[in-house]
Amino acid sequence: MSKRAHSVLAVLVFAAAISFVPARIVSSQTAPAVSLSAEEKAVIERVSEDSLKGNLSFIASDLLEGRATPSRGLDLAAEYIAAQFRRAGIEPAVDNGYFQTVTWKLSEPVLDDFDLKIINGPAAADTIVLKPSQVTYQSDNRLMIDNALVFKVDASKLDVEKPTEADVAGKVIVLDAIGPNLQSAVTALIPLNALAILVIDRTSGTGRGAGAVRLTDPANPRPQPATPTNPPIRIHDPRLGAWFDALPLGVTTAKLNIRGAGRRESDVNMRNVIGILRGSDPVLKDTYVLVTAHYDHIGMRPELEGDKIFNGANDDGSGTVSVIELANALSRSKPKRSIVFMTFFGEERGLLGSRYYGRSPVFPLKKTIADINLEQVGRSDSTEGSQVNRASITGFDFSDLGPIFKRAGEAVGIEVYKHERNSDAFFGRSDNQALADAGVPAHTLCVAFEYSDYHGRGDHWDKIDYPNLARTTRMVALALMAIANSSDTPKWNAENPKTAKYMEAWKKLQESN
Repeated sequence: MSKRAHSVLAVLVFAAAISFVPARIVSSQTAPAVSLSAEEKAVIERVSEDSLKGNLSFIASDLLEGRATPSRGLDLAAEYIAAQFRRAGIEPAVDNGYFQTVTWKLSEPVLDDFDLKIINGPAAADTIVLKPSQVTYQSDNRLMIDNALVFKVDASKLDVEKPTEADVAGKVIVLDAIGPNLQSAVTALIPLNALAILVIDRTSGTGRGAGAVRLTDPANPRPQPATPTNPPIRIHDPRLGAWFDALPLGVTTAKLNIRGAGRRESDVNMRNVIGILRGSDPVLKDTYVLVTAHYDHIGMRPELEGDKIFNGANDDGSGTVSVIELANALSRSKPKRSIVFMTFFGEERGLLGSRYYGRSPVFPLKKTIADINLEQVGRSDSTEGSQVNRASITGFDFSDLGPIFKRAGEAVGIEVYKHERNSDAFFGRSDNQALADAGVPAHTLCVAFEYSDYHGRGDHWDKIDYPNLARTTRMVALALMAIANSSDTPKWNAENPKTAKYMEAWKKLQESN
């Protein structure tokens, strides 16, 4: 698209946004708007830094053990969120309360009989025993290998010294993780059909475990990726470096015993937590504006030394407590449209909760006019520099919601902008994607796309910028009120070619019964 076309499009999108942003939120380019209605002032004054801090210090506490999907910690978080909705006076959205509950199948490895021994001689001291926590092996195949000879290869020389299938028949290939050729070496060795391929990691003592945990919705099973017959097994132990270096190339006298993990299946219940503030307009009350966040994170790694918990304060405890705070701040207002407050399970496992809601909505998607998803809104210490008083919308120009939030930000001193690199790239990386796929104009609002503790053990509640989180939450509150009180509905930007599939989904929604 030409530079002139971009300029025309910007004017059109800006004009569309202004058409249903209250005039009191619109300001000049030189000064932020300060003229708010009494109701708007009351709403944003109810947003409290201390309330955000109190809620997040629980949601991201060690007690909840990182809120993995599924887990006891996730269940505790769901109950807590429901209790806060109840305290705010927000109406339960589901017949049996605040929970949209789904029962899925959990398949997980059974490590009771896991065993991996490297036998390097006749004495007991010659045997190296590895624990399940020292293995990274993501396969459903159960290995049963006894006294197999080891075949050592040099990954850097496979182009000239590659073994044949006859060389490795009935043996276990061992190679070193050090060097740039590891992936290509493993790819070349898999077709040789050795009993197993072991990759030696001499730099760490912990792995990701033996076997993959899988969740399946029985009503909508997703095809599981095929697992190769002999995927590589990475074993982690600094002792293995000296052992590997002492081995001759080719067949050695060392042997291996491997008892792979078995599997068990069980039913697990997981819950989206949903409350609603009913609209006041006789016609518009049956249309819905969603404000969402995911309340899960990635749990614990018991094999780690020291801190084992991935608390997920910013990702996405911050979005979760902002949704709670918005529910409390807006609960005494009277929007024309209904506002739905929702926190999803399983985002970290692939948007599980939001995709489930997209297939089984509590409120008709045809009458759902927008979803504003909040993700990583608490940390302002981005790797790109301070993000104080700044927030970005993913897919900023995919619909006319971006400019609406920009105007709401001007009212409270928050610059809402399009991140040139991440705005479009991150559009599909949070729960807004599931709603957008269904046709609903949906975006994620984010403060720091990347920060030092992302998915790390250091993402703790005391690192959150609470004054900035409160200002961001006030901005979201004003934008939600603008959307919920307007007779106009947000639209996908038909001029942007990246929205074509969302436009098509939206049209199908409007044609549905």
